Amino acid sequence: MTLAKKALKRERQKLRELINKERCFVPLPELTEELNGHLKGWANYFSYGYPRQGFRQINAYVRQRLTRHLRRRSQRPFKPAKGVSYYEHLNRMGLVSL
Repeated sequence: MTLAKKALKRERQKLRELINKERCFVPLPELTEELNGHLKGWANYFSYGYPRQGFRQINAYVRQRLTRHLRRRSQRPFKPAKGVSYYEHLNRMGLVSL
């Protein structure tokens, strides 16, 4: 039994609310901590069965939203250090993977 499309849709909607334009003032470590708590709780609830495919979709969605969020944070878009990808930067910030 895989995760239901309805559950994934609800989770994407909740993540959209957590990572949106209106929250661009929230410091990244604080936003990451809030996301981690939410993602861990959601993953614990849906960890039974075969959630791998759904978890992959949510991981990709979170990283995509955070990358966009970082790029639009100021008049000069955020760029990670040379040789560091957004994926690696988010890992260094402590973002959890499901």
